[in-house]
Amino acid sequence: MAFIEETEIIYPESDGLPLADNTIQFRFITTIVGGIAGIYKDNPNVFIAGDLFWYPKERQPWVKQAPDAMVVFGRPQGDRGSYKQWEEENIPPQVVFEIASPSNTINELEVTKLEFYSEYGVEEYYVYYPENGRLKGWWRQGEEMIEIEEMEGWVSPRIGISFEKEGKELEIYRPDGERFGTYVEILEEKEQERKNAQREATARQQIERERDLIIQQQQEAIPRLLSMGLTAEQVSNALSLPLEVVQKFIDTDV
Repeated sequence: MAFIEETEIIYPESDGLPLADNTIQFRFITTIVGGIAGIYKDNPNVFIAGDLFWYPKERQPWVKQAPDAMVVFGRPQGDRGSYKQWEEENIPPQVVFEIASPSNTINELEVTKLEFYSEYGVEEYYVYYPENGRLKGWWRQGEEMIEIEEMEGWVSPRIGISFEKEGKELEIYRPDGERFGTYVEILEEKEQERKNAQREATARQQIERERDLIIQQQQEAIPRLLSMGLTAEQVSNALSLPLEVVQKFIDTDV
């Protein structure tokens, strides 16, 4: 009996297109991916990726999407060339984000991709258009993805992040209320923290030097005041020193 060799299925890891069409889209993608990764940095079972091919069906490489950002709860962190769902305990991404570029259409993002994400198990889907500030979201109710009526102030049920807009600019806040920052903003913040810590350390050192100088001057004044006939209590009051400090000096001198 002749055996037919099974053809190897290729699952491409790249479509040859850039991560982003412009710097604005790139900035938002990296800010979202980095911000969420920061929330779960100590949780080894949350996988976060950007622009990674997701294949939900084995042996069907044409069924795929590459969300600008996706979050998968229940799968370990680590590098992947693509997300093959059947190799990941069949767990689909629960939360996905798309940042529109000028080449994207509303139909592509809000119909075609929405239908794909709805069919393959996504629980939350968010779309942001940087050019005009349009912000849309859907979340799963049973078998359907229901549009979120008001996105400003919305809190992600899965991640706990909240969405706000400053003008047309999207701002995302961590569950602890801290705003997601760009890489440059984070560097600037760390540099400011370093400078503040350096100033505080310098101020503490100055205070310690001044305190040591005062203590030295007080101690040098004790024998002079005693030689003038002042009692230990009078010296203590004059120098604002504890009486036992003056008495200890007297005892030592004796």
